[in-house]
Amino acid sequence: MTINEIQDEIIDEFSGFDDWMDKYQLLIDLGNEQAPLDEKYKTESNLIDGCQSRVWLQCDYEEGKLRFTAESDALIVKGIIALLIRVLTDHTPQEIIDADLYFIDRIGLKDHLSPTRSNGLLAMMKQMKMYALAFKAKEI
Repeated sequence: MTINEIQDEIIDEFSGFDDWMDKYQLLIDLGNEQAPLDEKYKTESNLIDGCQSRVWLQCDYEEGKLRFTAESDALIVKGIIALLIRVLTDHTPQEIIDADLYFIDRIGLKDHLSPTRSNGLLAMMKQMKMYALAFKAKEI
């Protein structure tokens, strides 16, 4: 699936809920479904700067595609990073660099996060794009 097809799928899933409490519950469920991050990746270098919660992000390059794994100590943040991973994992560095992550606005996530969580979301997206840039540079 393309990045945009995955985003459209997420938009459809969230559009089934009118109440934001239900959407938060969906985020929490998505975070809980995510496999725990291997302890060896819970290092200072994998912590994302700019997040109020602790978020560890690991990126591996396999057969020309990036594979992200992550964990957070906050339930909603864990769900947010699970969504980002779902959208961006198994895509090439160039696809990730070029991606417009429009699903965040379309599901209303940006409007329903505290300012510190919004900053954390931006920091997570920025870190994932930085990994893509770094691996893209290695390809050349």
